[in-house]
Amino acid sequence: MEVRVRYAPSPTGLQHIGGVRTALYNYFFAKANGGKFILRIEDTDRERYTDESLQDLYDTLSWLGVKWDEGPVVGGPYGSYVQSERLELYQKYAKQLVEDGKAYYCYCTPERLEKVRQEQIASKSQYQGYDRHCANLTAEERAELEKQGIKPVIRLRVPTEGKTTFHDILMGDITRKNKDVSPDPILLKSDGFPTYHLANVIDDHLMKITHIMRAQEWIPSGPLHILLYNAFGWEPPQYCHLPMVMGKDGQKLSKRHGDTAVRDFRAKGYLPEAILNYVSLVGWSLDGSTEFFSREELEKCFKLENIHVSPAVFDYKKLDWFNGQYIRAKSDDELASLILPYMQKAGFISAEYTEDEKKKLMRLVPALKERMKVLSDCVALSAFLFEDKPCLEKETYIAKKCTEEQTKEALMKAGEIVLADSKAGLPFAETEAKVCKLAEDMGIKVNGCFQPIRVAITASTVSLPLHDSIELLGLEETERRIKRAQELFN
Repeated sequence: MEVRVRYAPSPTGLQHIGGVRTALYNYFFAKANGGKFILRIEDTDRERYTDESLQDLYDTLSWLGVKWDEGPVVGGPYGSYVQSERLELYQKYAKQLVEDGKAYYCYCTPERLEKVRQEQIASKSQYQGYDRHCANLTAEERAELEKQGIKPVIRLRVPTEGKTTFHDILMGDITRKNKDVSPDPILLKSDGFPTYHLANVIDDHLMKITHIMRAQEWIPSGPLHILLYNAFGWEPPQYCHLPMVMGKDGQKLSKRHGDTAVRDFRAKGYLPEAILNYVSLVGWSLDGSTEFFSREELEKCFKLENIHVSPAVFDYKKLDWFNGQYIRAKSDDELASLILPYMQKAGFISAEYTEDEKKKLMRLVPALKERMKVLSDCVALSAFLFEDKPCLEKETYIAKKCTEEQTKEALMKAGEIVLADSKAGLPFAETEAKVCKLAEDMGIKVNGCFQPIRVAITASTVSLPLHDSIELLGLEETERRIKRAQELFN
């Protein structure tokens, strides 16, 4: 049996980390088993659908290097792969269920449904949901309602007795009483559009999907989908519900934790290989220790049994670390090309990108490489080279557990050491040793001497390595800035 899996997002928002992880797991599982990865667009929610969301989906998968074997743009034998282009198909199968007695037409108005809901709440009824008012209408009653111009929906006739069980590859058998399944859910809306459940089951069957990998939040829909498969007389695919992606506070990952849209990560300068590598490890591991994988390696080694059952934590700091490692693995030429757009947007480099600007950027790259977590860090780290905006707040110069007087003394004495050694052309290691000795003699931490010098030169407590900053800025300008900071404290 050929493995066939699908990623079927609804283009109603930007691609987020949880969705992308689902796409990656499906993609890697298909590739590792010589199968097919299908992209399907579930766009039946027309009120929330946007062209921007659809384009973001294509852009995100393309950026990550994930190519679908069947789907929009590339086509395939089971198209169309866009649900809004398959409406007649859903209508046909919904009416088939009605003819088989597995579903029925419902003419209840929104007003009646709301009234029933409020009555159930008021009476604290154990039964909550649709009351099956139209489940047994006669042909005459239906005809009368249709004369009134009421367009019906089609509801699934859910058994009120018994249980429904489906097997999950990770979690084993999952059973639910039929009376606890959503009571007679709508399959086809009055406008002829299917609900998620109907379209999902029909498409998965007709597209010969063998494995469904989706988030654990979809587990409650499992029994309903099995009932639908049974109603059609179809064999259901295998299910594998993926662990939830959580923030470090144990709550489902959301914007309150930080960025979740891949577009935002991309804009900040996360590399696609870092996102792909780290996101794949959020809920999966090969051997518990190997951390770095290329896309090609994951295409070969990915196995379902290595997916964790428990929720997975998305650690932003860990992602930063991964991204930093991938940045440092880039050649200087590659990194220069990657940070150029950020430098141009900041106005540090012109749109023409002259030969002199290229030489300056190439001199800067080796120093940046060691400090960047994301590509956009290049702007803040190098700003002091392109603009002179001195720091005028004394508090910024003062390191932890240091006083203003100690900082003033450190700025004077450490400044003299740095300038004298730089003029003499001494190795910076010697300068560093002298400044460390000064800090020891003053009875303060080493940073108490280095921080005021760093802030004097770069106007920031976070900067390129000090010796690189001096070399890139030039000795004359370095001296001017250090003396300006000394005057601030005088």
